[in-house]
Order: sequence, then C-alpha cells, then structure tokens
Amino acid sequence: MKARVKLIEGVSFAGQSESGHTVVMDGAPESGGKNLGVRPMEMLLLGLGGCSAFDVVHILRKARQPVTDCVADIDATRADTDPKVFTRIHLHFTVTGKGLDPKRVEQAVQLSAEKYCSASIMMGKTAEMTHDFEVVDG
Repeated sequence: MKARVKLIEGVSFAGQSESGHTVVMDGAPESGGKNLGVRPMEMLLLGLGGCSAFDVVHILRKARQPVTDCVADIDATRADTDPKVFTRIHLHFTVTGKGLDPKRVEQAVQLSAEKYCSASIMMGKTAEMTHDFEVVDG
C-alpha cells in the first residue's frame, strides 16, 4: 500500500491514497493552519472509525442481520506531552436494523476489536481501547 502527502501551502497538505482519493489536512490555526481540512490526528480517528464500522457492518451482513445504519462515535484522549499519542480511545457503535440480534451485534463489535480491525489493534498498542454498542430497532 502506498500513499502520498504533498504540501499545498502553509501547513496544509493534500493526501492522496493509492486508490486515487484525495483528502486535505491542515494544522490548527495556533500552529499556522487555516482550518482548510481535517487535522492529521483526527484523520487517524476517522480511519479507526471507518475500519471498525466497516467490519461490524460486514460481519453482520454475512450473518444475514438486517443492518440499515451503523454509526461509530469515537472519544479519545491524548497525552499532554510530546509525542501526544492517543492514550485512551472509546468506540460506541449505534447499529440500526429491524429485528437485529443484540448478541450478533456484540459478537461483530468484539470480532472487529480483537481480530479484524487493523487500525484498532494497531492503535491499541499505545492506547487503552474500549468498545460498546446499542441496537436501535428500525
């Protein structure tokens, strides 16, 4: 897998993935940024959420569960001093579907966290990772 990050101006960068998609990242205004894009550390959390939510939905659909929506809300804490790594990350999944089996949802969240989500497992090397979920009938 390859990616490229190129300076746009100031501390704004364009990140391009191997699959051809581009995102803009920028630093905080107090660091010279102009708020033109997501912060790089926010991008890590977004990647984690996307990876985890993808797994949960994929696992549930393979189990023939009627998933109509999945939201991953992420709450993270960073260290106070450099390097300001994530020290705690909590993922809360809200999974919606008519007649979803809560046991299957619990299993999908657990499998993602412990076996399939590369981002979660990798970030869990430095941060305390926790997960929970709720099921919404609809």
